[in-house]
Amino acid sequence: MFVVHIALQGCLRGEDVAYGLTADTGGHIRYLLDLVRACDQDTGIDRIVVATRLFNGPLGADYAVPEERVSPKVSIVRLASSSPGYLAKEDLHGEVASLAQALIAWIEGQPVRPDVIHAHYADAAAVAARVEDRLGIPFAFTAHSLGRVKAKALGSLTPETPSLGHRIAAEETALARAALVIASSRDEAEVQYALYKSYDPGLIRVLPPGSDLARFQAARPCRRVDASIDRFLREPGKPALLALARPVARKNLAALVTAYGENPALQARANLVLVAGTRGDLDSLDGGMAETLRELLDLIDRYDLYGRVAYPKTHRPEDVPALYAYARVRGGVFVNPALNEPFGLTLLEASAAGLPLVATDSGGPNDIVETCGNGLLVDPRAPADIARACLRILDEPELRARFVAGGARAAAAYDWDRHAARYHALLRTLCASEPHPGEPRQLLICDIDNTLVGCDAGLRAFRLWRSEQEGLAFGVATGRSFHSAMAILEQQASPRPQVMITSVGSEIYHLDANGVSYGADTAWRAVVSRDWDRAGVKAVLSGVPGLTPQGPLEQRTHKLSYFGDAALAQTARATLDAAGLAASIIHSHGRYLDVLPPAASKGTAVDHVRALYGLSEGDVFVAGDSGNDVEMLRARRQAIIVANFSDDLASHAALGHSYVARASHARGIIEGVAHFRMLPAHAE
Repeated sequence: MFVVHIALQGCLRGEDVAYGLTADTGGHIRYLLDLVRACDQDTGIDRIVVATRLFNGPLGADYAVPEERVSPKVSIVRLASSSPGYLAKEDLHGEVASLAQALIAWIEGQPVRPDVIHAHYADAAAVAARVEDRLGIPFAFTAHSLGRVKAKALGSLTPETPSLGHRIAAEETALARAALVIASSRDEAEVQYALYKSYDPGLIRVLPPGSDLARFQAARPCRRVDASIDRFLREPGKPALLALARPVARKNLAALVTAYGENPALQARANLVLVAGTRGDLDSLDGGMAETLRELLDLIDRYDLYGRVAYPKTHRPEDVPALYAYARVRGGVFVNPALNEPFGLTLLEASAAGLPLVATDSGGPNDIVETCGNGLLVDPRAPADIARACLRILDEPELRARFVAGGARAAAAYDWDRHAARYHALLRTLCASEPHPGEPRQLLICDIDNTLVGCDAGLRAFRLWRSEQEGLAFGVATGRSFHSAMAILEQQASPRPQVMITSVGSEIYHLDANGVSYGADTAWRAVVSRDWDRAGVKAVLSGVPGLTPQGPLEQRTHKLSYFGDAALAQTARATLDAAGLAASIIHSHGRYLDVLPPAASKGTAVDHVRALYGLSEGDVFVAGDSGNDVEMLRARRQAIIVANFSDDLASHAALGHSYVARASHARGIIEGVAHFRMLPAHAE
């Protein structure tokens, strides 16, 4: 497979990238180069080309070299556009036509055309769309950051409105045209992209970036780095609050300085260390960086923080592990106060180096902290909350130790090889012309967690069994969101479902003809929308003592999710009845409580799919393991309970007709289907 990446922003080269040299030379370049290095290891990849923009000028001669060889399979190709000099991302929209023409000419000159193009940022997607129009090559899209999110985070952007308008329009086109969208986090997939008219959740996959964290796990102090910080500080031995980010408004470093400056207790406990890119004179900086740095210096002066705040002018890429080590040996905290952080690679690095985190609750840090349990999330617009979180970690040794231990899980959770394997599987499916499976004669729907997945050997057996089941449509029904479900299925290399019933039956998605993307079932959405007063239900349940909402990502348009025991579930039911509000309540695993529209459940969703496929009741199998599968199992005659069930499922009064398998997990599904197939046919 031959893959071309398009990345036009910033100063990109194969080695020694000068991060922070310009406002656009940031994390997306690191992401891209790490991705390419991981992909280079796949023997099924024949060639990788990174197409970027050629420019001349004082930033360096490297960026005017037409081709740079990175490895035997990887090269960087620089394309000339209508403007010869460096351009910030706000000005690149004027280069789209000339860059597209240059890329088309380059592709036409190659002995073999690329199989797929991957566009990074919206301007690259605009180029990729023109290439697809001319040459028919499909493209994937990674936004890295989004214009609508920036506008929402920063508020009024009058000086940037024209360029931001171009960017948002290009992002809308990218979402409408891309064959696949790669997101780094559920927040990006489910919240940020949802701001766009062209939002199609079934087109998006969440593939968390990997990170080579070994050098951060082995981080050691460096005298030179220590000296570059200590020279600012009166008491350099105090704990350090470390921030490492480019000095741009979105990174919100001013809120951190304000949090520190307005909290004398925090000043007494710790120093503040701001590593904000590499700079010469302020006037030489572009993209608003000079203005941001002046704001930081003004705040330091306003709060008279001299001797307590360090802000070194330069650091080398190889110094980053030592910066984390500086804060770690002093018992410090890593702080990311960004208004929105699409992913948060520095959070993984800092965690691997042994630092607890205080991070923005907007974006990828939600996923990182949930996965690793390595810090506290805060509202980035509330400096007092940032200060309180820092003090809490500094003052509670047991909490700090727990967060440090959680950080050790980051390396396993965020691995580039795993990312590349999932990524290539998607690209290969996208490029393949698979035959249509034909009309299904039977349908199997099963739960995911602890039913389909949970036993590696069982899932391997299921993959083989599934490949032999001609005419059997396969789907899943889960409490997870679509993106969460797809992530776990792809991580476990599950067979790709033809239908996805997600969010406890409140959403249904069907696999598209390309074998990769999914389309939302709009007819089902209309069904579950009837008699559903989400705002009213939420307001009434807010008054139930002890009923605690789950995280923001678990709240859906047609689902509200809480933590609560069985007694609270009964109280919630009674409260809604008293208010005259129609809703269904699903309680599972002793602590999860989902509130759904009255028409929504796994059971009703399965029946909708059965009718859509034109199948009889005797053609449908369902399998589950817990309380949130009861509705599905109760409604189907051929119901399978796997041996590792919970919530006393096998003794449930309404499930006496179910087959309780002797085998657990996916093997139990196979056993259950075989059991029902051997029975004499029932009269309908």
